[in-house]
Amino acid sequence: MDALKAVFEAKKAEGNPALLTFVTAGYPRTQDTVPILLAMQAGGTDIIELGVPFSDPIADGPAIQETNSVALKNDIEYATVLGMLREARSRGLTAPVILMAIQDAREAGANGFIMVDLPPEEAINFRDKCTKADLSYVPLIAPSTSLHRIQFLSSIADSFIYVVSKMGTTGSSILGKMNDALPDIIARIREYTAVPLAVGFGVATRAHFDVVADAGADGVVVGSRLVTIIKEAPLDSIPQNPSNGALEPPTVALLPPRFGQFGGQYVPEALFDCLVELEEAHNSAVNDPKFWEEFQSYYGYMNRPSKFYFAESLTKHAGGAQIWLKREDLNHTGSHKINNAIGQILLARRIGKTRIIAETGAGQHGVATATVCARFNMECVIYMGAEDARRQALNVFRMNMLGAKVIPVESGSRTLKDAVNEAMRDWVTNLSTTHYLVGSCIGPHPFPTIVRDFQKVIGQEIKLQMKEAKGKLPDVVVACVGGGSNAIGTFYDFIPDKNVRLVGVEAGGEGLDGDRHSATLSKGQPGVLHGVRTYILQSKAGQIIETHSISAGLDYPGVGPEHSWLKDSGRAEYAVATDEQALRGFRLCTQLEGIIPALESSHAIWEGVRLAKTLPKDTDLVICLSGRGDKDVEQISQLLPGKWADKLDWHI
Repeated sequence: MDALKAVFEAKKAEGNPALLTFVTAGYPRTQDTVPILLAMQAGGTDIIELGVPFSDPIADGPAIQETNSVALKNDIEYATVLGMLREARSRGLTAPVILMAIQDAREAGANGFIMVDLPPEEAINFRDKCTKADLSYVPLIAPSTSLHRIQFLSSIADSFIYVVSKMGTTGSSILGKMNDALPDIIARIREYTAVPLAVGFGVATRAHFDVVADAGADGVVVGSRLVTIIKEAPLDSIPQNPSNGALEPPTVALLPPRFGQFGGQYVPEALFDCLVELEEAHNSAVNDPKFWEEFQSYYGYMNRPSKFYFAESLTKHAGGAQIWLKREDLNHTGSHKINNAIGQILLARRIGKTRIIAETGAGQHGVATATVCARFNMECVIYMGAEDARRQALNVFRMNMLGAKVIPVESGSRTLKDAVNEAMRDWVTNLSTTHYLVGSCIGPHPFPTIVRDFQKVIGQEIKLQMKEAKGKLPDVVVACVGGGSNAIGTFYDFIPDKNVRLVGVEAGGEGLDGDRHSATLSKGQPGVLHGVRTYILQSKAGQIIETHSISAGLDYPGVGPEHSWLKDSGRAEYAVATDEQALRGFRLCTQLEGIIPALESSHAIWEGVRLAKTLPKDTDLVICLSGRGDKDVEQISQLLPGKWADKLDWHI
C-alpha cells in the first residue's frame, strides 16, 4: 500500500501523471510473463497490473478476453501467477504490482488489488482483509456511477481509484477519441476524495495520455493497446533476460437481491447504477395494476392461458401416475419465452429504451425477442453462439425474417455462455439507449427476479387448471432446467405448497462420469458466473468448464440462483437426463401423443415418464412442455443416421 502511495506522491512532485500498464499472466506464453514485467519497468512503467486469467470476462473486450483464453490454455492458475511475481521480484522488479486475488499475494510481492465486480458489502470485507495484509484495495468508478455511490467508493479507497474513462469494455474505441466529459467526471469524484485518480479504458496513444493528464488525472492506465502490441510482436522478440472510516454501502435494493447465499450483483462498476434503475422500474411496474392490465392485454397475442392437456397415451405407457402436459409449446413463437419477452419489452418502453439486445441458445428466446421487437418497432440485436447458430439454423432464419440482427459469437465454446458475455459487453457500452432482454433467470440481480415474475404465469395457470380438472393440486411438477426460466416459472407458485414435489431435470449429456454434460446442480459447486453467485460447473481453480448437451437451450454452465436456493433448501429436487434419454423422451412424446417436443422439454418428458412409473395411479404429475420441436427436427435428422439410429432402434 505504501509503495503505491509513494509512486503517486513522487509523480505529483514531478508534475507528471503515473503510467500504469497491464499484462495478462501467461500471455502469449508462460515463459514470457517475467521478461514482459521487467521490460515494462525498464520502459518507464510506474505501476503494473498483472492480470490473473479467468473464464468469465464480462467487462473485458475481445483483446483482453483473448489473452485470458490463451493463458488458460497454457494452464495458468493463481498459484502460477504468484510464482511468476516471485521470480520477477528476484530478478529486480521493484515497480508496485496490482493483482486480482488476495491469498499469499503479499508474500509473493504484490502491492494491491483491483476487483471489478464486488457488491458493496463484500467490497468492505475485502478492503478490510487487504488492510490487514498491508495491501491496497483499488475500487473502480465509471461515468454512470451515481454521486451516492461515488461517495461510498471514495470512502473505501486508500492508495488510488481506477476511473473508467468511458462506457464500454476494455479496449473500446482503441485509437479513437477520448471522452470529452472526462474533466467533468474527474471533478465530480474530486468533490469526495483527495485520493489519486488513475484513468483507463481507451488509452492507446501519447495523445490520449496527454488528454488524460490535462483532464487532471494522477495516473494513466494502458492495457488493451499493450496486449495488441504483444500479440503482434514475434515471440522470439520478447527478451527472456532483461480505511476504517468507510461509509456504509448504499442501501438501494428494492427487491430481495439474494435467495439465501445465492444471487447478488458481481458486475463491473459501469453496470451497477443501470441495474439499480432497472430494479426500480421493475419494482414500480409489478406494483402497478395498470402494468399488469397492459401485460394481460397481450394474452391473445401470446396465446395465454396455454392449454392443459391430459397425456392419455403417455399415462398408459407409464402405467402409474396420471401425466398432464402444460402446453407452453402452443404459445406464439413456440415456447414459454414469449411470456418474458412481452413483459420485458413493456418494461423497456416504460423506462424509455429504444434498442433491445438479447442472448439466445436454442434460439427460442431470440425468436421471441425478435417477435416483440417487430411488434413494438424496436431495434433488435441477438447474440448467439456460433455452434448454437449452426445447430439452430432455422431459428436464425426466423430471427432474420423478423428484422433482427443475429451476431454469431465465435469465442469460447461458441454457445450460450459466450453469447451472454457478448450481450453484456454490448449493454455496458450502450446503456443509455439499450435494454438487455435477458432470456433466462440468470445474471445479476434483478434479472433472475424479473424473468421469474414474467414466467410465474405458468405455475399460476397450472394451479387453476388442475383444480378445474381434478379439484386438487398436482402431486408432482416436472420441468427441464438449463438457466431455468420455464422451471422457476412452473415451480414458483407451488413453493409454499409443501405436498407438491418440484422436480427439475438437467442435461446429463454423455453422462456424469466426465465433463461432457450440463448438470450444474448435480455436479457443480457455488461460484460466480455472469454477475451472480449460483451453482456453476467449474474447475478446481475456479475456471468455467465447457459444457455439452444435445439441446442448445440447456448447454449452459450455470443456473438461476433461485434454483440453487431451492436445491440447497431441499424444497426442489434435481434429476438428470442424458442425451440418449432425451432422445427417447422425444420419441415417446412424438409417437405416443403426436406432439413433437423441443429437445429441452424432452429431458423433462423422459424423467416425468420414468417418475410416473414409480407412483400410484391416483397421483397427478404435470410436465411443463416448454417448447415445440420444429427447431430440432433437422438436427435430429442429421444425428439419427449415425450412432443413434441403431442405439435407439429408430430408423427413419
